[in-house]
Amino acid sequence: MGLNLRITVHIMGLLLLCNGGFMLLAALVSGIYQDGATIDIAMAAIVTLMVGVMAMFYTRGHRKEIKRKEGYIIVTFGWIVMSLSGVLPYIFSGAIPSITDAFFETISGYTTTGASILNDIEVLPKGILFWRSLTHWIGGMGIIVLAIAILPLLGIGGMQLFAAEAPGPGGDKLHPRITDTAKRLWFIYVGYTVAETILLKLAGMSFFDAANHALATLSTGGFSTKNASVAYWNNQPLIQYIIIVFMFLAGTNFVISYFAFTKKIQRVIKDEEFRVYSFFVLGFTLVAFLIVLLQADVPVSDYHPQVWGKTESSFRHALFQVLAIITTTGFVTADFTNWTPFLTVFFFGLMFLGGSAGSTSGGIKVMRHLLIIKNGILEFKRTLHTNAIIPVRYNNKTVTEHIVYNIIAFFVLYMLLFIIGALVLAFLGLDFESAVGGAASSLGNVGPALGDLNPVVNFSELPAFGKWWCGFLMLLGRLELFTVLILFTPFFWKRT
Repeated sequence: MGLNLRITVHIMGLLLLCNGGFMLLAALVSGIYQDGATIDIAMAAIVTLMVGVMAMFYTRGHRKEIKRKEGYIIVTFGWIVMSLSGVLPYIFSGAIPSITDAFFETISGYTTTGASILNDIEVLPKGILFWRSLTHWIGGMGIIVLAIAILPLLGIGGMQLFAAEAPGPGGDKLHPRITDTAKRLWFIYVGYTVAETILLKLAGMSFFDAANHALATLSTGGFSTKNASVAYWNNQPLIQYIIIVFMFLAGTNFVISYFAFTKKIQRVIKDEEFRVYSFFVLGFTLVAFLIVLLQADVPVSDYHPQVWGKTESSFRHALFQVLAIITTTGFVTADFTNWTPFLTVFFFGLMFLGGSAGSTSGGIKVMRHLLIIKNGILEFKRTLHTNAIIPVRYNNKTVTEHIVYNIIAFFVLYMLLFIIGALVLAFLGLDFESAVGGAASSLGNVGPALGDLNPVVNFSELPAFGKWWCGFLMLLGRLELFTVLILFTPFFWKRT
């Protein structure tokens, strides 16, 4: 039996309806602030809704069966279709007239990367800024469902292990039905977003800025409403500490948050990935803090005496940037590439870490690093005891060899794609630092990079092909590599 393309198109239509609905919300915000873009955004919404309705109408009566092949196509083309339709508010309003630039900004939003081509964000209509932040939030919601409901079924990149920890047959499932699991995690996602918005407003942000930064934080995206990003509030430490807390939560497996809210604290404490993730954040922050304090020059808060201000400010900037890079949120409070050469390389290395599986963060993920390290250590034992069966264990459960091989394959493929990505950018004329930084940032969905793509610049000077290439890398990284790359294999399209 061939591919069930009718249901694939039907779901694309459903996604377009959702996208159009969010555009109407952005048009409403535009109307409230009377920024002059209301009609343009509304027209973009109407076009998107019409295409979605037609797609669903002409594919009604489809065979209600999604097999693995359709799953890969739906996931990959779902993100592409959302990104292609998401350019319309930018194009119709004239905020980003170039198709290439508009697509880069949009796919950077949906993949929660946060890399931008905009040189002056603050002149844009508020409705467009809100739409920009919404693309993050939509992508973040999609990633939760992807991690919980779809990738484990497709056997992608070791996510079967996460399936055993969350909605699958393992002991940690939230609810027997995947849809109910996704609903519970979406509820947490929305709740965190509302809570951060309120706290940021109380801490001194305007309601508009608070809402936008909450949307960007929980999705680990990083689009800001200010040209200086969160550095705009360097003299308001409380705002930055609130964002720090929610970046940490967004980089945590959302199942862990569910366990915490349902008072299953022991499951939180005993979760290996959460412990390692927390240890990484604290350990790397300590290293960055000491070097920033002793060698770098950071802004001192206006709210503290000079000596304490230097210490507190160094700690805050170090913690903020470590979390922003590990969770791939990409907000910045300072240009960390100007601190010291060691910290430039240090933060470049953190771009390959990523947050927890089941979070909205990008990157390789802590779980994969943990299992690769465990397997590497056990290889020494296996060398000494050749006949012994020594399995890798995770959360006191044996990890099958298939999952271990899958994770190793993912890691090798990730590094290979990083090298290829950097080579392409170098071929386009970028210097070494910019090429490797741009490739690592795009593939890891981090946002800020190095060299000419550093945190205080952006991706606007990239050649047109470079922007499309980085957009492709963002999609690859966001969808766990295999999901996209398998579509390029000839055997995928053979009838079975």
